[in-house]
Amino acid sequence: MFIAVCLAIPGQIIEMVDEQNRLAKVDVAGVQRTINVGLLDAGAGGDGVEPGDWVLIHVGFALSKVDEEEAEATLKLLEGMGADYEQELLELRESLIE
Repeated sequence: MFIAVCLAIPGQIIEMVDEQNRLAKVDVAGVQRTINVGLLDAGAGGDGVEPGDWVLIHVGFALSKVDEEEAEATLKLLEGMGADYEQELLELRESLIE
């Protein structure tokens, strides 16, 4: 039996790269990628994000904002998961949102 594991991985917002389309560059364990942060906008029920904020990311979208302590604890836990964590980083490296 195969069970798929989907992880939301913490990343830190480095900069907003396209305000109109709500795209931001994030750093996840040294991997930098552009993601969509629109789900966290005030109109979408969030309070927005800015450079320096930590977010949980899945398939190119920021799902929620977290504080730095929670982000670091989550990264440490994910690193201990081994293959699933490495797969999530691989998928992030290969993803492109532009």
